[in-house]
Amino acid sequence: MFSYRHAFHAGNHADVLKHTVLIATLEHLLEKEAALTVVDTHAGAGLYRLDGDYAGTSGEAAEGVLRLLSEAKDAKTTPLPDALARYLAVVRDFNPKGGARIYPGSPFITHHLLREHDKLKLFELHPTDAHTLDANIAQLEAGRQIAVLREDGFGSATKFLPPPSRRALVLCDPSYEIKSDYARVLDFVSAALKRFATGTYAVWYPIIPRPEAHDLPRRLKTLATKAGKSWLHATLTVKSSKIVTDASGATHRPGLPASGMFLINPPYTLKALLEPALPQMAQRLGQDRHATSSLESGG
Repeated sequence: MFSYRHAFHAGNHADVLKHTVLIATLEHLLEKEAALTVVDTHAGAGLYRLDGDYAGTSGEAAEGVLRLLSEAKDAKTTPLPDALARYLAVVRDFNPKGGARIYPGSPFITHHLLREHDKLKLFELHPTDAHTLDANIAQLEAGRQIAVLREDGFGSATKFLPPPSRRALVLCDPSYEIKSDYARVLDFVSAALKRFATGTYAVWYPIIPRPEAHDLPRRLKTLATKAGKSWLHATLTVKSSKIVTDASGATHRPGLPASGMFLINPPYTLKALLEPALPQMAQRLGQDRHATSSLESGG
């Protein structure tokens, strides 16, 4: 149950998509003075070393944030769209000496953008990641602004809804290592909407050859539509999902080929920001001719 470690995947193409959307969403919500509560149902360790053993072993950041940073240095490269440029600016804030030795996960990106009167609720069950998250958050000396809970985010996060200010962003991005996570995401969002219909809900999911992965955005769309809520669905594909067999007969799985972000009650500004950013992600992070992106909205 506790084998998944995001440290192996930190800064990959899925993080680029997720965190670009997260930053654009947060910055819009923070334009209003009233306090914002952010709930992260699967927080991970919060902060990652891209030159450490985990990220270094997988090398996934090289095809994600590190590629973007490298291209951004090239004066001949077309300037990045605003949403992507803002994402890289936040990553650079954690690396004042240059490069990207440190990669901020969602908890640290969120805290970096929040104001003093905003709140952050972090859930993490993985024993090692929860311990690391505690230690990382302690360095911030944020006091009561941040709560770290070693609880099941699916089962406990709704207790913070609605917050006193009645303004909240809920980020739900489990590992989906267990097939039942797909159904639990749907159940969680459904329950959260019933408690707090005007909150903004952001769900990350992997796009892999599994029926549950393809059903999830469709079912979230149905849920939002029945509730009379607006929605936005963004996807990024960087390579083919086909399993390749080499000359020796050995099969090679492609790793994560694509991922998506589904938002309910998204900021009205988000679609316009992502329209130029998503094709640039596909172009710059694509690993074969199957690289593409999509964006749709409704409600």
